[in-house]
Amino acid sequence: MSNRPIYLDNHATTPVDERVLNAMIPYFTEKFGNAASISHVYGWESEAAVKQTREILATAINAKPEEIVFTSGATEANNLAIKGVAEAYFSQGQHIVTVATEHKAVLDPCEYLRNMGFEITILPVQKDGLIDLELLKKSLRHDTVLVSVMAANNEIGVLQPLAEIGKICREKEIIFHTDAAQAVGKIPLDVEALNIDLMSLTGHKVYGPKGIGALYVRRRNPRVQLAAQQHGGGHERGMRSGTLYTPQIVGFGKAVEIAILEQETENQRIGELKARLWKQLSAVEGIYLNGHPQKRLAGNLSISVEGVDGAALSLGLQPIAAVSSGSACSSNNVAPSYVLTALGYPEKLAYATVRFGIGRFNTVEEIDTVAKHFITTVKSLRSSLVRI
Repeated sequence: MSNRPIYLDNHATTPVDERVLNAMIPYFTEKFGNAASISHVYGWESEAAVKQTREILATAINAKPEEIVFTSGATEANNLAIKGVAEAYFSQGQHIVTVATEHKAVLDPCEYLRNMGFEITILPVQKDGLIDLELLKKSLRHDTVLVSVMAANNEIGVLQPLAEIGKICREKEIIFHTDAAQAVGKIPLDVEALNIDLMSLTGHKVYGPKGIGALYVRRRNPRVQLAAQQHGGGHERGMRSGTLYTPQIVGFGKAVEIAILEQETENQRIGELKARLWKQLSAVEGIYLNGHPQKRLAGNLSISVEGVDGAALSLGLQPIAAVSSGSACSSNNVAPSYVLTALGYPEKLAYATVRFGIGRFNTVEEIDTVAKHFITTVKSLRSSLVRI
């Protein structure tokens, strides 16, 4: 029996599904060819595998295979989308709109562009984590070239109103980008229905391998132009040079294929586990749900706890549960979560926050074990503070 803690940090990353791993293995060994070497069978095999994954990803979001550009992950995809638009449309405007609760992979490229002379409007969010659509409309200008709003928040799981945002952007002829790293395979995504022009995807949030992602780039109505951010061979329609990592691409495709196939049943099962966990935790006074109660990912439960020290709470949970206090990309930062402070949380409460990311391989027994330990830890910490 393993003495490792129960893994409930599936928004940080997910284990590779065995079915995904089995699909990848041949492309490390006998099918190891370079997809760009199309003069022999080794290259043909890899080229065919890459093509198949393009088709899988395109089908998953109702796009065309040729609109899928492979990257090393969602961070690179976000950088390519934001910087690529900024450079390509520089003559049309230097104003970009984004949101305070975006991932750092969006906020940091925007800050880089600000230092380069662009104007960046960072919209606040409401207490439930959703943006104010009227405020978005008011923020748009004649020189706005891009709006970037994530599909599903990585910390609090809130789902932004993509359809409404897309409609606003399309009417204003402004490019709409969404970071869908946490969303693909978990919620329905349709780039046509949602009027999305650029969409960032990644494999490791959906039981695929790390180090692989993609950017959807609209080719028609309107055709989106991007300035390449990585040069050296003209791969991926000239947008992203570099030898394609075929095993990772195959794994990415298989992971998304499985996720789409099982999306409905998995969301129901995971949603029931989340409800079970929340029912037990919410029975304790002073525990609050972060973000909109309904418009959120099925497996996300972000809570804040009154009357405890955040560091002590995290330490107390470690032997039993692997959970997060916020974004994995910012977890080494001693400052409180910028997402929670954007929601208006006081610093002390923002510190005492836990993000449960429930996933494919979690069980009822694990949920009950974690709930029991969590409640015991909270009561013990509160008791210690009272005695002091």
